[in-house]
Amino acid sequence: MSFKDILLALCVVIIWGVNFVIIKLGVTALPPLLLGALRFVFVAFPAIFIFKRPNIPFKLLLLYGLTISFGQFAFLFCAIRVGMPAGITSVILQSQAFFTLLLGAMILKESLQVTHFIGMFIAIAGLTVLANGATAGGLDDIPFLGLMFTLIAGLSWACGNITNRIIMQNQDKEKCSALSLVSWSALIPIIPFLLSSWIFEGEEAIVQGLSGFNWPIFGMIMYLAYLSTFVGYGLWGVLLGRYEAWRVAPFSLLVPVFGLSSSALFLGEHINGVQVAGLILIMLGLIMTLFGKKLIQYFRHA
Repeated sequence: MSFKDILLALCVVIIWGVNFVIIKLGVTALPPLLLGALRFVFVAFPAIFIFKRPNIPFKLLLLYGLTISFGQFAFLFCAIRVGMPAGITSVILQSQAFFTLLLGAMILKESLQVTHFIGMFIAIAGLTVLANGATAGGLDDIPFLGLMFTLIAGLSWACGNITNRIIMQNQDKEKCSALSLVSWSALIPIIPFLLSSWIFEGEEAIVQGLSGFNWPIFGMIMYLAYLSTFVGYGLWGVLLGRYEAWRVAPFSLLVPVFGLSSSALFLGEHINGVQVAGLILIMLGLIMTLFGKKLIQYFRHA
């Protein structure tokens, strides 16, 4: 990769890493489900007037929007609202990679390698250590409900990944662009977010949230809707178009690094030694799952 494109990749992972800090600030200022609704309103409009509607069945567009957009972000926003540290959340959310492998094997009949199971075992061990670390004197306790919400968010993301694969496999002539799919699928979660906000957060919380709307809140929503979504996906798509996926994909492992560091810098979040060990195990498990086979081949021929 050229130096310029390496900088572009780093720009994307920094945007996605800091995204967790913005979410933390956002759910502090607004009810989380209302924040989700506003995020996708700004994603969908005016994007649907810019990007052509993807030529895919509506049921697939609906499934994609309900999983990767509504399911993922509803549980992610609520997890951070109930007390999940933003930095740790950025790591736990990467469980989507393991869920994607398992769902791919069950639904798409994709084969699993030994390294996949080793990676998942290491990650589960890391998750156990991380959860136990919450009672070991850490300044940032990990609420059980928040941990479960984050894992469900990762599962929802994985369901969206599988739906995306099905969409791409069914494309014969006209390929569905990532930005087109993101833009039009953003229409789907708006109503579920608004209904969920009305049911679970209540009319009074919605009115208070909207009445307190100000420029900082507007800036947070703009970050989530445009920087994180369109700039992030747009640059990532450009890089995937220029290089093989294996050259680009490893940069995504830096998202939790920037998530943790930006949370420590801007939110003052701290983790104890036990939690650090758990996070390292999770990252090692992720690396083994994604690149274990290639790493073994490399060391055999070294």
